[in-house]
Amino acid sequence: MLTIKYLLENSEEAIQRLRVKHVEAGEVIEKLRGLDEERRTTQSELDNSLAEQNRLSKEIGALMRQGKRDEAEQHKSKVSELKETSKRLDAKKRELEETIQRLLVELPNVPHASVPEGRTAEDNVIERTGGEIKPFAPGFEVLPHWELAKKYDLIDFELGVKITGAGFPVYKGKGARLQRALINFFLDNAREAGYLEVQPPYVVNEDSGYGTGQLPDKEGQMYHCDLDNLYLIPTAEVPVTNIFRDVIVDAKDFPIKCTAYSACFRREAGSYGKDVRGLNRLHQFDKVEIVRVDHPDHSYESLREMVAYVEGLVQKLELPYRVLRLCGGDISFTSALTFDFEVYSEAQERWLEVSSVSNFESFQANRLKCRYKNDEGRTELCHTLNGSALALPRIVAALLENNQTAEGIVIPEALRPYTGFDIIN
Repeated sequence: MLTIKYLLENSEEAIQRLRVKHVEAGEVIEKLRGLDEERRTTQSELDNSLAEQNRLSKEIGALMRQGKRDEAEQHKSKVSELKETSKRLDAKKRELEETIQRLLVELPNVPHASVPEGRTAEDNVIERTGGEIKPFAPGFEVLPHWELAKKYDLIDFELGVKITGAGFPVYKGKGARLQRALINFFLDNAREAGYLEVQPPYVVNEDSGYGTGQLPDKEGQMYHCDLDNLYLIPTAEVPVTNIFRDVIVDAKDFPIKCTAYSACFRREAGSYGKDVRGLNRLHQFDKVEIVRVDHPDHSYESLREMVAYVEGLVQKLELPYRVLRLCGGDISFTSALTFDFEVYSEAQERWLEVSSVSNFESFQANRLKCRYKNDEGRTELCHTLNGSALALPRIVAALLENNQTAEGIVIPEALRPYTGFDIIN
């Protein structure tokens, strides 16, 4: 959530930058300005009323001791009136604050100056590419991963439909072992890079969903447990970042680096068609997440480090990839700057998104009340960042599709100590 201080002191900058996200914020900001002025006036009147109430209350005892009963009774009557006035002003102030909060929550994060113009994914900017797209030999029958999964008995999509529904696959045999191998591979790499491993809950309360920006913006995409009013997590970012909700962190600990594996649950309402077949889009999937809490002056250096780290993982898996800088129309509600990673599937002849790495600046921290003390001892908002490192479904799809041979599916060398096998046949 943006701070009202930023919006009122930098209104023109906020309006111009939010236009990159195709949001016209001028009217909302002016409304906030008027509400904030009214709130300040109301607060001043409330303070004056309470001060006068306290002054008169202190005088009543003295007047009674001096025998000035009539004057004391007049003071009591005035205090009663002031109490009613104070009650009314306090209610008005709370109403104004709730209205301001509601308007602030509806505004997305302002994009970083480097976010390109654009409306759709086609307008994202390719920063760089890596790896080698290796064409298959002429005449070789190239299969998509859903057919490879059936051929080698790795993933049973139909059994998942029977047990739960579409988008909940069952991994079997070497398919299950490949999943576990990737999770351990990603976690080990994260720990070696200095990330503290945590194991968070898979369900969160409303405050946690609000803190990271999933609520109210993405409520329809989350599975909700009505009886307990809890939400299944769409990513480990939510519980891990909420570790720091209502916390004043020690500045000497920056950057704070955490990693977590979790199952992730997303309703993906309205998702259908060939582009979401197989593992391309699921309602439940596995992912290893990296999260950082950092000093505002260092957060973009942290973002570069996180992008380089994810790039190293993709390189170790020997997958062809590209890094995209997301445009204003494709960047998320909460993000200031996001880089997406896509790996190429030769079998599907398309790029598959496997990671997003984002800097939220103080947007989440303001919701979370995640702060630190600056050199002058004043509390300031931290910056938060997160990235997929990595999401498994499309990584598995690309590994199966790109590494298929006449003998079977070859496992990348870096992954073999984790799988315990070199080939799936």
